[in-house]
Amino acid sequence: MLFKHSSCYIALLALILFAGACGSPPLTTTVEVTGGAVEGVEEDGLFSYKGIPFAAPPVDDLRWKAPAPVQAWTGVRKADAFGPACMQAANSMGNTAPVSEDCLYLNVWTPAKKQDEKLPVIYWIHGGGFSGGSASTPMYDGTGFAKKGAVFVSVAYRLGPFGFLAHPELSRESGQGSGTYGLEDMIVGLEWVQENITRFGGDPANLTIFGHSAGGAAVSLLAASPATKGLFHRVICMSGGSFGPLLTSNQAGAGMRIPALKAAESRGEEFLNRLGAANIKAARALNAEEIQKALTGGMGGMRFQPAADGHIVPSDLYSLYQSGRFNDTPILLGNTSEEGATMGGSRNVTPEEFEKQIRSQYGSHADVILSAYPHATDAEATMASRELRQSSSAWNTWTWARLQSRTGKGKAFTYIFDYHPGSPDVGSGHGSDVPHAFQTLSGGRQGEPDPEALKLSDMISSYWVNFAVSGDPNGPDLPEWPAFTEDDQKVMLFDAAPGARPVPKLDNLKVFDAYMAWRRGESEENR
Repeated sequence: MLFKHSSCYIALLALILFAGACGSPPLTTTVEVTGGAVEGVEEDGLFSYKGIPFAAPPVDDLRWKAPAPVQAWTGVRKADAFGPACMQAANSMGNTAPVSEDCLYLNVWTPAKKQDEKLPVIYWIHGGGFSGGSASTPMYDGTGFAKKGAVFVSVAYRLGPFGFLAHPELSRESGQGSGTYGLEDMIVGLEWVQENITRFGGDPANLTIFGHSAGGAAVSLLAASPATKGLFHRVICMSGGSFGPLLTSNQAGAGMRIPALKAAESRGEEFLNRLGAANIKAARALNAEEIQKALTGGMGGMRFQPAADGHIVPSDLYSLYQSGRFNDTPILLGNTSEEGATMGGSRNVTPEEFEKQIRSQYGSHADVILSAYPHATDAEATMASRELRQSSSAWNTWTWARLQSRTGKGKAFTYIFDYHPGSPDVGSGHGSDVPHAFQTLSGGRQGEPDPEALKLSDMISSYWVNFAVSGDPNGPDLPEWPAFTEDDQKVMLFDAAPGARPVPKLDNLKVFDAYMAWRRGESEENR
């Protein structure tokens, strides 16, 4: 038998020896991926591939279902333009792509010359309040990361009711809850990366998930999801995290974001009633534009976000981390110095307005908050409102770092971005650190950046890539960034003179922490 097939054996052996002598195949603009071949673009020594489908279009009967396998195509598919952005109110936040329900596409930038380079992979999840945003925003261009040696992937995910509608019918249909379709898109995108990224020179065993704002909240949920085990190895979160207790009703408690499944299902039933749809079948028969128009044209500000479905999101993150039920990896987390500055949080507030706001949002804990934040004058009340909003956002980062350092093995690194030349009275607003990390400062609304800003951008992006390589941001010619521990709570402060400092306004964080502990007890009683 061996003799009969000896010619085939010799040919196969010759092919193996030839491949070994020549090394890995070179990377070209045409790459074979799940579903077929795609043709990207080569420019300035980098390859980019845009608009690669990673799942079937989630339309018709696939609406409000887990993403289905990608539909194969014949021939070579052009991958030189972004796919459509997912359904949203408008092409906001710098999105350059048309809006469509058919939107499950991802993009790859790589500096690799060969397919076996095993470069670190960074997987980007955009922000937008789970209701807007897209991967096509120029600020999110992956070129800067690729130039520093990483394979960069950005992913689209379903938004608003298309991505996060929970409903009793949908929960029965799946047998695993509902309200996490956008997260499931991100997970299937990660699975696509695991299957395909070696063909772009990336290392599937060295993958960092990276998100900002709502994308950062999503990253925190993925970090504690059993569905993502083994799919990633590091975490970067900018101005995100969602460690508050679960919303169990329509209470408006400050810092509470993720609804319990029953609360989310109740909201979904209300949404269908307002749509005039008797059931999920009827809602699936509506076109996407009808649903989006109804959402923005009289739904009373109804918003959707991931639910604790018991499957993708088993419970609230604080409880999961306390009990060790999370994916233990190194983490790099941070905030800007004044998150509310670009989110309606910098307006003047009177003492009466501040007190009314606190009593409406902080329940029986309001007196503790009011006593901790002086507000006797308009100036004090305005500052108190700004600082409390900052504490609410920074608490997620601080809490995540504490829980990781307390219960995990992976190191935690935290930062605060406080670079705002020319505006000494207002800190750095929400999202102002993002173009620094991406090195996309040039050509923004503020004009060309000064050399100091470009230097800071180069530093921050280097820290991010170093972290993606090894799980530690430190490297040559960079200020030392110590790991955060409960006993030594240091943050890297990115200002005009970057360096490690103690956590600022720690007393404010402790006050907010006591409030969140009270809310957790209240939430657990109502489950």
